[in-house]
Amino acid sequence: MEKFKTSKETRISLTELMLPAHSNFGGKIHGGYILNLMDQIAFACASKHSRSYCVTASVNKVDFLNPIEVGELVTLKASINYTGRTSMVVGVRVESENITTGELKHCNSSYFTMVAKDANGKNIPIPGLLLTDKQGVRRFARSIQRKNESTLRGSKFTSSKFQVEEYLEDLKTENVSLQLT
Repeated sequence: MEKFKTSKETRISLTELMLPAHSNFGGKIHGGYILNLMDQIAFACASKHSRSYCVTASVNKVDFLNPIEVGELVTLKASINYTGRTSMVVGVRVESENITTGELKHCNSSYFTMVAKDANGKNIPIPGLLLTDKQGVRRFARSIQRKNESTLRGSKFTSSKFQVEEYLEDLKTENVSLQLT
């Protein structure tokens, strides 16, 4: 197994024409269809990096920024942003292109945490990431921060540690009514 790989070595892209069968009742491309494509490209990128079967462990925030129309080309780009011992964060960017006007739209970006598995379903070590530019360092550092925030968020809101009094003031500006017993 290689000790380190660059992000460029395992970067991939996928372009697909959006058909009427991919649309929702509002006539736009169904978000679930785009999520499926995003998961597929994250899998392909992670598997290429690790040279093994990978599974999706988590997806960090998907914001749908712009709708995708039937007849547009959708391009998904994926690259490894972070590597742990057995897991990696794959950054996925989705863009659409109107083929008649050439207009490009950034539709969404997300981060998929993928874990490498052996034939028995056990986690296996992966090559590290060789960072070659400031952008790579930025992406790696941002992934560390997201990981730390996720850990803090998860532990802060467990039932045994949650302190309701800390949040009552925040709720006053929200569309909620309290009748605590």
